[in-house]
Amino acid sequence: MRLPRAPLLLLGAVLGASLRGGGCGSPSHSLRYFYLHLPELSQKRPQFFIESYLDDQPIAHFDSLTRKMEPLVPWMEEGEEEAFLVPEWVFRADLEKLSKPGHRAGGLHTWQVVLGCELMEDGSKGGFLHYGYNGMDFISFDKETLRWVAAQPQAEKVKRKWEDDSRWSGGNKDFLEEPCIEWLQRYLSYRKEALQRIEAPMGKVTLKVVNDSLEVLICQAHGFSPREIQATWTRDGEVWEKETLQRNVAPNSDWTYYVRLGIEIDPKERDHFRCRLEHKGLQEPLVLAFKEETGNAGNVVLPLALGEKRFPSEELEMVMQ
Repeated sequence: MRLPRAPLLLLGAVLGASLRGGGCGSPSHSLRYFYLHLPELSQKRPQFFIESYLDDQPIAHFDSLTRKMEPLVPWMEEGEEEAFLVPEWVFRADLEKLSKPGHRAGGLHTWQVVLGCELMEDGSKGGFLHYGYNGMDFISFDKETLRWVAAQPQAEKVKRKWEDDSRWSGGNKDFLEEPCIEWLQRYLSYRKEALQRIEAPMGKVTLKVVNDSLEVLICQAHGFSPREIQATWTRDGEVWEKETLQRNVAPNSDWTYYVRLGIEIDPKERDHFRCRLEHKGLQEPLVLAFKEETGNAGNVVLPLALGEKRFPSEELEMVMQ
């Protein structure tokens, strides 16, 4: 069960505006944590959610039922299991009192928190901590002055209490300036190592039958890294670009990539065509040909509806979906 994002939309917009007006250099890299506290409805439903982002990419998830950080990218498996502020620290008891029925109009109330740190292009460091209540900005922390900024009248009492608690304000400042920055730098190094690894492409050629006089060969290459790859069709060893449709290289969840390359051919010419892959992970080009599978599992007939006409390029686009 993933962190519901809708209640955080307004909070995220407020955060973005505050960062743009901070007067520091442009953010180069950031580590952000989104927290959500829900009413305690049952023991079978999580009350806390945390989702962490590196440069706006989800990298880990936590909920109060499992009490474990779940990696969302392979390289995060090298990280600490609990590299975040625990929810009990973030959602203090005085906040829970505010959301009890009777304090405001009835109904279910939620608390949202966004906190994190940034490394700027000019070498400076930033940190932020914002609270939201029912999707509205509530109170935020200024780590330079150790002051709290109330966005709602109901937050004034919390502001006075928190500013009298030096341990609470100081603990948040310490987290934003030290552990958060250390984790950000560590995760950047994990990601950089993952991006720099070299994985050779694996590939195969499949066949889609359109009609008796037209079929499409599709070359599929996947599992390769880095992203750069040269994929071409050849006819009798010469590069063939006619009637070819190439998909852009796209990422997999494990930080490898895949690409598909289709070509329209006359079935009688099938044996003349090969898919040629050139990549940093290959010592020599990988040349692939279509191989008939047992039971013709690779052949898929795409029938036309009665009276329907389709141009060859449309056929190719259809089978490449």
